[in-house]
Amino acid sequence: MAVPKRRTSKSRRDKRRTHYKAEMPAVSVCSNCGEPVRPHTVCSKCGYYNGKKVLEIKE
Repeated sequence: MAVPKRRTSKSRRDKRRTHYKAEMPAVSVCSNCGEPVRPHTVCSKCGYYNGKKVLEIKE
């Protein structure tokens, strides 16, 4: 069985983990009301998707 000859240093270990980071979610603007919305999602403020009324929002 393979056994490491030397212990992996903290800097070497952390360099390997630099690519595991959280990314900001993509945000677009609602064409009807101008609110920020996730792409390909119905707007939660006005209920529009792709220029059409999809949801009835209670106020």
